[in-house]
Amino acid sequence: MTSTHESRNFFLQGPAGGLESILWTPSAVAPPPLATLVCHPHPLFGGTMHNKVVYQAAKSLDALGLPVLRFNFRGAGLSAGVHDRGFGEQAEVRAALDFLASEFPGVPLLLAGFSFGSWVGMRVGCDDPRVSHLIGLGIPVNNTDFSFLRQCKKPKLFVHGSNDEHGAIEKVKALIPTLPGENRLVVVEGVDHFFAGKLDQLGRAINAWLTDEVFRLRH
Repeated sequence: MTSTHESRNFFLQGPAGGLESILWTPSAVAPPPLATLVCHPHPLFGGTMHNKVVYQAAKSLDALGLPVLRFNFRGAGLSAGVHDRGFGEQAEVRAALDFLASEFPGVPLLLAGFSFGSWVGMRVGCDDPRVSHLIGLGIPVNNTDFSFLRQCKKPKLFVHGSNDEHGAIEKVKALIPTLPGENRLVVVEGVDHFFAGKLDQLGRAINAWLTDEVFRLRH
């Protein structure tokens, strides 16, 4: 499945200054069932909105005809500011959601994040009533607390590599059953944190889950 879209490069205004951003908007005239935001991995370790996992997620969302917003957190790429250990970055996620809500009024929002981006993004997305769906890619449970998800009833998809060095698959499998609401875990066998060599499987997992969810939203 493919989609035609218009691509817009711009600077989104965040609390620490301009945030380098890209918005893909589907060419279709009909209002989309969801508008989406994808958050990137840790900027101190080279993470940007152009990361391969983030780009694959964006392509999968775009293929479903959904608008996709990506941006660089403070201090990454051309974005203003300096890294704030995930705290100031949460305010930037809120600014990005505000932008999406203004661009697509009344449309439910989906928030996806990879690694650091999953922790920052899902913390905000769980509390924001405009966000209806969440996707966590390679959640780094080894050294980051995801217990906040136990208060989050929104539908969630988790895609995880069986050999993820930042999130032991046993810990992820133990976490999922403790979460309320509808949750799906897709394990990609034989890959590390970056899904090397099997990004297509990550994309298919997103597509399959959202095909079900979008159908439900439309009917």
